[in-house]
Amino acid sequence: MRPSDVKPITYMKTHAAELVSTVQQTRNPVVITQNGEPKAVVVDVETYQKTQDALMMLKLIAQSEDQFRKGQWVSQEQAEEEIRRRGKK
Repeated sequence: MRPSDVKPITYMKTHAAELVSTVQQTRNPVVITQNGEPKAVVVDVETYQKTQDALMMLKLIAQSEDQFRKGQWVSQEQAEEEIRRRGKK
């Protein structure tokens, strides 16, 4: 992380609009420190949403792998048959 990507909380208090604008333009997150320790991260909305989407996918993959290990799965043919059966109702 570049030193310019780390700012004290006092900077955020006095330069909030500039900080948000910079984060939006550069797409680089900025770490906010308090008493010299990292306390928060400012990130643009698009990057935040992409991160949330990626985390959701990882959770779904982990759940799927867990269900597979437990034997809680159906074949593609079984899934297709279930979809057809539900569609006929």
